[in-house]
Amino acid sequence: MNHMFSLEGKIALITGASYGIGFAIATGMAEAGATIVFNDIKQELVDKGIKAYAEKGIKAHGYVCDVTNEEAVNALIATIEKEVGVIDILVNNAGIIKRIPMCDMTAAEFRQVIDVDLNAPFIVSKACIPSMIKKGQGKIINICSMMSELGRETVSAYAAAKGGLKMLTRNICSEYGDKNIQCNGIGPGYIATPQTAPLREKQPDGSPHPFDSFILAKTPAHRWGNAEDLIGPAVFLASEASDFVNGHILYVDGGILAYIGKQPQ
Repeated sequence: MNHMFSLEGKIALITGASYGIGFAIATGMAEAGATIVFNDIKQELVDKGIKAYAEKGIKAHGYVCDVTNEEAVNALIATIEKEVGVIDILVNNAGIIKRIPMCDMTAAEFRQVIDVDLNAPFIVSKACIPSMIKKGQGKIINICSMMSELGRETVSAYAAAKGGLKMLTRNICSEYGDKNIQCNGIGPGYIATPQTAPLREKQPDGSPHPFDSFILAKTPAHRWGNAEDLIGPAVFLASEASDFVNGHILYVDGGILAYIGKQPQ
């Protein structure tokens, strides 16, 4: 059983993994035996990430790369293959969100979210798949979202991108499943990260943020998720234990998608 979930000898690239969800997933994969490679958009973030990994006893390989730039991504993958080895596991984690009402959002802002959250996973996956095919195996994990299933005010671009990423996941499965490449998604619920911190801040009078109360009421687990809640699902989808799981989105949401909510009193 331990062998099924082992990542010993595997090289995992987790994009945007200097902190947050990507960092937690990478540390979990390292504990399962994987060699960790990550990127971020600035050297200072890469340096911060390398230091954070080192504090956990993990020797991570960090690179600066804008994952929306196809030429830069191709160069990154070539460098990783030369300096570390062929990527066995790709986690498309890098992402952004802009909470702006749709009619107030510019087309440029919409395109930026689509570029980072949807085009980049396409670009990075496309760069990694040929070597996976040559190796005869590969795992791709796309960090989707509940917003690939649900809509909400102010996140039109994010929901559109994550919905597209869900279908890209299924299409990579469809095109490359016969090459022993499994492409699945993880759909986090509301996770307590720096990105969601403004939604959890106390009000001036000490009361909970209205959105915080809303999420707790909508979540059967009655809590926000932690980044560590994603480690088990990620290791599963990266390991031999999931070799016949393909094109699936695993929602790690505390039950939100299963719950219609309480009847008003």
